Amino acid sequence: MNLTPLARAVAFATVGAAMLVPSLAQAAFVEDSKASLELRNFYFNRDFRQGHDDAPALGTVTGKAPEVRSKSEEWAQGFLLRLESGYTEGTVGFGVDALGTLGIKLDSGRGTSGSGLLLVDRETGEAQDTFGDLGVTAKAKVSNSVLKVGTLLPTLPTVTRSDSRLLPQTFQGAHLNSLEIDGLTLDLGMLNRVNNRDSQDHETMLITSGGRRGISVAPGTDSDEFNFASASYKWNSQLSTGYHYGNLEDFYRQHIINVVHALPIGEDHSFKSDLRYARSLDAGTSNVDNKAMGALFTYSLQGHSLGLGYQSMTGETGFAYINGTDPFLVNYVQIGDFANRDEKSWQARYDYNFASIGIPGLTFMTRYLSGDNVDLGANRAEGKEWERNSELMYVFQQGALKNLGLRWRNATVRSNFANDLDENRLIVSYTLPLF
Repeated sequence: MNLTPLARAVAFATVGAAMLVPSLAQAAFVEDSKASLELRNFYFNRDFRQGHDDAPALGTVTGKAPEVRSKSEEWAQGFLLRLESGYTEGTVGFGVDALGTLGIKLDSGRGTSGSGLLLVDRETGEAQDTFGDLGVTAKAKVSNSVLKVGTLLPTLPTVTRSDSRLLPQTFQGAHLNSLEIDGLTLDLGMLNRVNNRDSQDHETMLITSGGRRGISVAPGTDSDEFNFASASYKWNSQLSTGYHYGNLEDFYRQHIINVVHALPIGEDHSFKSDLRYARSLDAGTSNVDNKAMGALFTYSLQGHSLGLGYQSMTGETGFAYINGTDPFLVNYVQIGDFANRDEKSWQARYDYNFASIGIPGLTFMTRYLSGDNVDLGANRAEGKEWERNSELMYVFQQGALKNLGLRWRNATVRSNFANDLDENRLIVSYTLPLF
């Protein structure tokens, strides 16, 4: 486990402050506290089917040339301990949260590591037996506004931490969330370090520049400052809008506007529209210049949902976001984001909730995405790719196995400019409330 200096300082400061407050004022601090332990058993298998001379290498080891592997396959067990206190009494309430994570290797090999499940040794290329982190967050509440400082798990359009592997990606920084005006949500903050999902190091941030985005940055550039501000307003039960700003120092500035509208048609019918627009510009050392437009329309009837989506990239580069995070794109799916330079893509999706036929907890999803018009450079034909995803999930609703989740995710990717992939993920999760 790795406790960073910032996390250690926050922990000591919070504990010290709590000890100075009279015990009577700690009633809500203790009574509103909760804790849980989540267990994740994760099997990951990705079959690489390189069919193109310019397909990117699949991994590197320090001091060695890039290697070409046939697959990435690992099996691991994860533990996530979440602690969340209440607030002390008074005009300003204080509290503390903590997140302890531990990943244990069950199976991995030199030729099959690098799935993102486990920490990989930079010298040998082998997955380490264990890795983990302890993150502490101090918090203060005034009225309906909460300030958090320390370990953060942001879920904003400009920065959304990834939680698609064994352990979640986390950040360090400060985040103010305000709900003072009915219907209006304000977010303001700054991040300075990231701990990626297969890491235990708190590092400076980078920009995602892979694929055919056409994004270039000055060699050796990183960033220790991401500033963000968001304002979302829920006009009524059907309509909400938002404006979001993000600035990764030395890399890019980004403005995002989104509109979500849910139209009830009948007792069991509804039509949802999700519209998104983003403008990204360079901020010093990069050439970022992108306009991203996306729309996803979903019609729901009882347990059935049918969605159709479209996404368009224009400008000199593809979409920009912090490396390792989940981008706010309608066509960001299991593997791809369809955000290369000039790419146009569409999506067809179908979901079914078996609760409508008396099997609560069982859900199914399948979707197909196709992208084309990717700019591959001078004298090259346009880039094309497609991806197909399927997911089956069941969560036990009652009895001794309540909260036990079983999940299978499958993906197939084909491209004329990158690696072809076949992938399966099997995830067994269980969350145990402690208090």
